[in-house]
Amino acid sequence: MTPRIQRLPPQLISQIAAGEVVERPASVVKELLENSLDAGATRIVVEVEQAGVRLIRVRDNGSGIPPDDLALALTRHATSKIASFDDLQQVASLGFRGEALPSMASVSRLTLTSRVAGQDSGWRISGDGSDTVDEPMPAPHPIGTTVEVRDLFFNVPARRKFLHSERTEFGHIEQGVRRLALIRFTVGFSLAHHQRAVLNLEPATDQAAWTQRVAELCGREFIAASVFTDREDAGLRLWGWIGLPEASRPQPDLQHFFVNGRPVRDRVISHALRQAYQDVLYRDRHPAAVLSLELDPTALDVNAHPTKQEVRFREASVVHDFVRRTVQTALAEIRPGAAPSPLIQVGERGGLINRFSPASQSGLPLRGVQERMSAYGQLHEAAPAASAPVPTASAAAEPEPEPPLGYAIGQLHGCYVLAENPAGLAVVDMHAAHERILYERLKTALAEGGLAIQALLVPVTLTVNPAERRQVEEQGDLLTQAGFDVALLGPETVVVRQIPALLGGADIAGLVRDMLADLAAQQTSDRSETAILNLLADLACHGAVRANRRLNLLEMNALLRDLERTDYGGQCNHGRPTWAQLTLEELDRLFRRGR
Repeated sequence: MTPRIQRLPPQLISQIAAGEVVERPASVVKELLENSLDAGATRIVVEVEQAGVRLIRVRDNGSGIPPDDLALALTRHATSKIASFDDLQQVASLGFRGEALPSMASVSRLTLTSRVAGQDSGWRISGDGSDTVDEPMPAPHPIGTTVEVRDLFFNVPARRKFLHSERTEFGHIEQGVRRLALIRFTVGFSLAHHQRAVLNLEPATDQAAWTQRVAELCGREFIAASVFTDREDAGLRLWGWIGLPEASRPQPDLQHFFVNGRPVRDRVISHALRQAYQDVLYRDRHPAAVLSLELDPTALDVNAHPTKQEVRFREASVVHDFVRRTVQTALAEIRPGAAPSPLIQVGERGGLINRFSPASQSGLPLRGVQERMSAYGQLHEAAPAASAPVPTASAAAEPEPEPPLGYAIGQLHGCYVLAENPAGLAVVDMHAAHERILYERLKTALAEGGLAIQALLVPVTLTVNPAERRQVEEQGDLLTQAGFDVALLGPETVVVRQIPALLGGADIAGLVRDMLADLAAQQTSDRSETAILNLLADLACHGAVRANRRLNLLEMNALLRDLERTDYGGQCNHGRPTWAQLTLEELDRLFRRGR
């Protein structure tokens, strides 16, 4: 017999809700930190014992909770942060669901103490895991709030069995504190485990202090190999630190994303970041970044996940394109002369460029390109901007300002160009530098000449599922822009009649399936673009000057001037640096000279 429908007891309802919100001790710390930040706290102290299972105490100097509201604070769906559906459409606070505190109180022994300005003392309220709480009582407390969560999951022991080791659980807590500290720079954070200080971060009030905090949280190696960028366009702003290729990682473990001040895990942003680096990273490496995206709250759904760690963009493709172009622009600006050294540069706000927009260097005609790659001197006969004689190091005293890489003085082991510049000695990997120059010129030629199309003598048919068919119906224009002619033949069949000419010989059916999968998952596709760029990168790599190729001073200086004008000039197509700087101070220290 089917059981009768019955109303669940309040305590069981809260424990079910706790299963969504309170996954582990780190979940408790996250929710309490968000409440403190929403209360305007400028200093937050977190103390835990036994990785939070025995005790979690979060103390802040925020606005506090009035005594009459303490009982409501432990009641489900009670909050001061939203009052209507319109408020839900434009949430500006970190918390808003009104479930965190009551969920914690249902699976722990919780004590809440708080004091607001203008009151002589604080007030305290406690719960023991049941569906009732004690009456508020006076208690000494400074302005702000302290929440103590003891014996987490004491009344649901099955939940404790799913917790990992103390080290692992505390690692999640520390990571959560660090993530919030990476976006709330004006707030001081302290974290202690078993009364031992783990973090002690003072408020950071300017960009230099922000950078210092990022260095402390993400490592000085990251800061030394990153650039700061801050750009706005059409109501979107992206700011933060992006790592140079040498800061890349084998895992995406140094990628921190924030949307309107909220730490998030987002596939749209991570995919856009990955795509922005595709010209400068090996495929098995992941970029490092600390990026904050700001946009109108009405263009964002923050109520997509119980723990609020995922968001939905109303125009995901616009966000994806903005993030990709912004990061690409910042990376492209890293070139000799853009900063004192290739490792540290501060990006400034500026206009955004299209991925295939003509670069500042002179274009290389696509026709006959392989012949022109045979020797660098021949290449520059075809490049008007570099054909004029270039002075050597002895001519550096002329009135014209000396170029960033200076002038060539020789070649080392047929691999490196040595140049004297204002800072000291520049060492250029001639193959890596030439490879980047050729690649960017080929991309420019492709953009200026348009995308050649190849009609298939024998059209390719493939069977599709309903999701793939829907992408063909809805994204036909985008496929056409990418150079494909894909049409429906029946309920489960599509035909491919035309492809970009550069993709001749590719697995057309597999490529189209991958594009449709990308469209469904990311609302964008880079398969065709990536395939074309990979072909251009291979062509540039094979055509670049090889080791032991002897260059004269004219050819060396032409290489230096081109590198200074080339987007992404700091790295080759595979992410290796194209040049390095040895300063006079470093040389003096090497030879123990004093100046």
